[in-house]
Amino acid sequence: MAQSVVTVSDQSDESIYTLNDLEYYIDSTNALTLDDVKASAFHHKFKRHSDYQNTDFNYNTSYWLRFPIKLNTKSKKKWLIEFYDQTIDYLEIHIPNNAGTFTSVFTGDEQNFDKRLILHKNFEATIDMFSDSTVVCYFKVKSHEFADIRIAFRSVNRFVYYALNEYMLYGMFYGMILIISLYNFLVYLAIKEIKNVYYIFYILSVALYAASLDGIGFQYLWPGLPQLNSYANGFALYSLIIWALLFTRKFLSTKANVPELDKALIGMVIARTILFFVSLFFFPSFLTYRNIEIIPLSLIFYTAILVWIGNYKPARFFVIAYGILFLGFFLRTLVHFNLLPFTILSHYSLHISFGVEMLFLTFALGDRIRILKDNRDRALRRIIHQHEVNMQLKDTVNRELEQKVLARTLELNQKNQELEAINERLQKQSTEINQINSILDLDNWKLKNSIKEVLNERILEKTMDYVQFKTLYQDDLACYRFLDGMKWEQGYACKKCGNDKSFDGVQKFAKRCTRCGYNESITSYTIFHGVKFPIQKAFYLAYLVVSGRSDLTLESLSVQLDLRMNTIWAFKHKVQDRIQDLQKAGFRPSSSRWHEVILLQSRSSTSSKRVEKAKKVAFPAAS
Repeated sequence: MAQSVVTVSDQSDESIYTLNDLEYYIDSTNALTLDDVKASAFHHKFKRHSDYQNTDFNYNTSYWLRFPIKLNTKSKKKWLIEFYDQTIDYLEIHIPNNAGTFTSVFTGDEQNFDKRLILHKNFEATIDMFSDSTVVCYFKVKSHEFADIRIAFRSVNRFVYYALNEYMLYGMFYGMILIISLYNFLVYLAIKEIKNVYYIFYILSVALYAASLDGIGFQYLWPGLPQLNSYANGFALYSLIIWALLFTRKFLSTKANVPELDKALIGMVIARTILFFVSLFFFPSFLTYRNIEIIPLSLIFYTAILVWIGNYKPARFFVIAYGILFLGFFLRTLVHFNLLPFTILSHYSLHISFGVEMLFLTFALGDRIRILKDNRDRALRRIIHQHEVNMQLKDTVNRELEQKVLARTLELNQKNQELEAINERLQKQSTEINQINSILDLDNWKLKNSIKEVLNERILEKTMDYVQFKTLYQDDLACYRFLDGMKWEQGYACKKCGNDKSFDGVQKFAKRCTRCGYNESITSYTIFHGVKFPIQKAFYLAYLVVSGRSDLTLESLSVQLDLRMNTIWAFKHKVQDRIQDLQKAGFRPSSSRWHEVILLQSRSSTSSKRVEKAKKVAFPAAS
């Protein structure tokens, strides 16, 4: 079971060795140096473990490897040693030299990219054919996550050929992603559907995840920031899953097609986000744990199948795309567990599945647009056909309507002639009715005048009660109009300055002097000034006092006018006092001239001119 010596021969350009083929020692203390492991007393500790599995790898532990090579000075080729795994944190390569010592190379993804011996995404060191003897190379590997320890011993010619082809394929892979992203961006500008934006972020996340796995990202995107290598893989994987879930919801219309699974997708987005931030701040080692992603990917695949079964045609390419992605993950898992041999195809199975998946998802988007376009075209054709049918029906209906309109027009003309004749008769009747109305209006006017004359006569006969009195003075407004005509009949004269010019005052029927601004209300200087009950009732009380009706008691008046007896008694005395003043001045009011007691004398009560003016005031009762 001892390790075979690698013999340099120009006939064989390449040999690849896994950890199962190598002798190694696990340094759990991480304290051993090259001097410790190259000592002859330490050689027996190096052993080959043919049953090694990738799941047996110890994190944050140093692996020391012995690699014997039989040099060949006659070889015309340059030779080197290459490590495939770009995620190794720390790597020491110790190559014997002509001076009997070791040429050491210290590298790994914890150092800046420009410090590598060869600026390539993998780790390399050259071998000098200084003799034909057998030399032993020593390697120290340490990583915080799984490291796929594979050593390739190859010629420089083979390395250049392999590297150029590999970078060409990487260029095609990432170029395809950029082209698909640009295409979907242009589609988004045309149709404004958010699912295209989600798809763009998804495939860009795929590109970032692939670049963090194969070392392209460290070489070209962040060569001076090696600390990002510990987080780029986890962040890219989180972004890939989140955008895949969001794109799935929008593309498959899960909210309408499968509402229960739509809620599950939303819950998965929340759960994956929580897991990402918990890992980022508390358990950074979980960021690179990829096996958990089988859960959201399975949910996406299961949702797509159900939607496809539900006769949603655009889901067919979606199902194929994620089926291919699952196949790529499955092959990569088999290689990881050493169930499949390490080959170029199996090593890049994930890249290939991602590329094919993106193509089919692009087909799915295009197929969806095509299906929508076909549905729109069918709907448009149905609309056109229906429009043609409607036009034919319209023509038929128009012809029928024209015939009916013609017949109806003839009928209407006949009806119009009949209406004109009826209208003439109505006009004659209207004229006759107007004449009758004029006669009735004249009779009505005569009747009203007769009623007023009768009431005036009844006033003169002192037989008018309160109900009949209200026929002459229907309300307070009629009383105020009567008072206004009586007070200002001889013209306005200001009681303060004697000015005869005025304008409307503050209250209704009031007048304000244009000179001194004195505002005189309609009841000022009358017996009604300061009265707290309706003026219509005050008119009637004044009429009763002047007419000398003594048969009505205070109690009966209180009931009839709905006033207190004290109020009636006070106002009656006020009127009687006014009558006495007029009698002293030589003027005796009567029932036919009861309203002559309304106006009081001016403040200069001794002025005979005012008294004479009061004597001359006389208005008919029907005013």
